[in-house]
Amino acid sequence: MSESTASPRPPVSLPTTPLHPREHISAAPELSPLGLFTLLLGAALPLIDFFIVNVALHAIDQDLQAGPALLELVVAGYGVAYAVLLVLGGRLGDTVGRRKLFLTGMAAFGLTSLACGLAPDAWTLVGARVAQGAAAALMLPQVLATIQSTTQGPRKARAMGLYGATTGLSMVVGQILGGVLVEGMSWRAVFLVNVPVALLGLILAARSVPETRSPQPASVDVPGTLLLAASLITLLLPLTEGRAAGWPVWTWVMLALFPVSVAAFCRVELRADRTGRTPLVPPSLFQSVPLRRGLALLLPLILGFSGFMFVFAVALQQGLRMGPVEAGLALVPMAVVFFFGSLAGPRLTARFGSRVVSAGGLIQAVGVALIAGAVWRNWPEIGIVELAPGVALAGLGTSLQQPTLFRIVLSDVPAHRAGVGSGVMITTQQSALALGVATLGSLFLALLPGSGMRDALLITLLVQLGTVVLTVLLSLRLPRKAV
Repeated sequence: MSESTASPRPPVSLPTTPLHPREHISAAPELSPLGLFTLLLGAALPLIDFFIVNVALHAIDQDLQAGPALLELVVAGYGVAYAVLLVLGGRLGDTVGRRKLFLTGMAAFGLTSLACGLAPDAWTLVGARVAQGAAAALMLPQVLATIQSTTQGPRKARAMGLYGATTGLSMVVGQILGGVLVEGMSWRAVFLVNVPVALLGLILAARSVPETRSPQPASVDVPGTLLLAASLITLLLPLTEGRAAGWPVWTWVMLALFPVSVAAFCRVELRADRTGRTPLVPPSLFQSVPLRRGLALLLPLILGFSGFMFVFAVALQQGLRMGPVEAGLALVPMAVVFFFGSLAGPRLTARFGSRVVSAGGLIQAVGVALIAGAVWRNWPEIGIVELAPGVALAGLGTSLQQPTLFRIVLSDVPAHRAGVGSGVMITTQQSALALGVATLGSLFLALLPGSGMRDALLITLLVQLGTVVLTVLLSLRLPRKAV
């Protein structure tokens, strides 16, 4: 079996026949529709919670007197713990069983959500959010790994399309749902709502999700795990916390350590590969052309989209004085077209391959340009109706890009590496989510005092438009056929 069917290099020496008595577990049984629904529920929860808290921060500040720095930690603590532990979660699922880790993560997510909702003070909330991110990192990698291991052909394509639709919709629905819960109840409701959902997920998973694991389980790569954690922490923590903390010396020290940590991680993983040990992220995984080029495109795609979601919410609520519910309603056109675009995506991809990603980028670019034009002409008298065409097109473009890209990235990853491949992809996605808020969000907030709300929003939208153009250019290098 080759690590990459798309690469002209000689195939890597991997077994073509089962070498472990549990090989059959990775290939069967097939995933039922109820099992797929349950897995997608598990995929939605962590992403909804990443975005749902954006509209609750003001209420949290008023109730707990948190202050800007602690509010940033409420967001950053979840995102950093989530991103840091994702690859490890995928590896553990490969080894001890993906269904077992999915159930463990779902239970832990429900309990930590309860702790967040009952937090008596800001520091307790920060600690509960860190634990919630760790629980999400146990649960989410098992979703894609199980889909990869229990579906084939058209069923796999359909399941991957639904996964992409779920992740995209979760980002939008998170802010809509957050607005409704905060305005109708309280900020605590945005966390407590997870508890019955997690309980339902546990019941359904116990009945419908098959157990799979790698036929060649590997031990945990402790040095690689620690260095990957150091790399992500030294990048994500100062970028997400730096602005609110006033960019103290420690933020610059951590950013300076980031390239050192990355270089050390790469050396340790290469050495482990050469000496016959199993690295946390096998370098041979990146011999897959679809994975390598797909991840390069996924980073600016998610970074731009998550930055837009954060900036758009702030601009509507602080600039146009919309309430949380009205600001959420402004995203309804995006949610609607995202749903239908994701349903059409698999059929379009079967016919046109990765050209769908390029087309989606162009449509998204038109949508962002329309939003910028409406802001430039009508601010501050702009309303939901004027924004709707641009918001809808931006959502449609993203709905064509994201699900197709997920299929391409994992199309060449063998079943016995499904967990680590999924972990690497989701780590890239989650890191990009955090980077989007940290970079585009910080740019927007830094421009506000000198430029005003309209010009700050316009400049940020133009920067986002640049990330969309980059995704279109990178999409031209993708393999044309999406498996």
